[in-house]
Amino acid sequence: MDDKQKDRWNASLYDDRLHFVSRLGREVVDLLQPCQGERILDLGCGTGDLSFEISQAGASVHGIDSSPAMIQKARQKFPGLSFEVADALTYRKEQAYDAVFSNAVLHWIQEPGQVIENIWESLRPGGRFVAEFGGKGNVGKIIHAIAEALHETGIRADKRNPWYYPSLAEYSLLLEQQGFTVRFAAYFDRPTPLPGGEEGLHHWLDMFAGSFFAGLPPVVREKIYEKIKFILRNQLFNGKEWIADYRRLRVLAVKSIDLI
Repeated sequence: MDDKQKDRWNASLYDDRLHFVSRLGREVVDLLQPCQGERILDLGCGTGDLSFEISQAGASVHGIDSSPAMIQKARQKFPGLSFEVADALTYRKEQAYDAVFSNAVLHWIQEPGQVIENIWESLRPGGRFVAEFGGKGNVGKIIHAIAEALHETGIRADKRNPWYYPSLAEYSLLLEQQGFTVRFAAYFDRPTPLPGGEEGLHHWLDMFAGSFFAGLPPVVREKIYEKIKFILRNQLFNGKEWIADYRRLRVLAVKSIDLI
């Protein structure tokens, strides 16, 4: 994301209408298995809910996010925890972490090799990397509808797509090329209800798909939203709520000691 996109994050909307992101991330915390006294980096911590969950195990957590709005909200909610505005591609500390954790973030970074290298450098020997994010085909129906709706305006959606959705094999290979040992990797469908009833998809588009509609007048944007909803209604709306066609990757990898 560019700087403008980073500053568009609406922390209140994220917490009030899209809280499922953190709720579903609790399973990833279980995979992490944080321990008393560990130093853990929460990469892309958002408003801090999962940083707090990790801290409940007695770990020392430091959360970073590129969005100042998200970090401000996290500090308000959890004043006893450590948060910092920082970029996952450039963040480094002299003292290494026991683990790096990331939920629903890495699909926003289109330089996967660079961020994997940075995670490697952030870990102590034997340290672990645990993450979940969008995998190949994630929100494929929504992306197709966005592209169809934007086509009428002359905008190519593929030129504005901010996401990186790799296959399990592709991402595992990148981890292994860096030197990680992949201990666990899973790719799965996770149909995800969007809070807000009829307006659920509208909230989702506002929060996560803004780059597709950048520069469009509000009236035009609303018309495109209605077109997207029309295209998707028979596919993703069950009469009460929208169900986003999520596909996720979940990984656990270890910084191999014998390669250091």
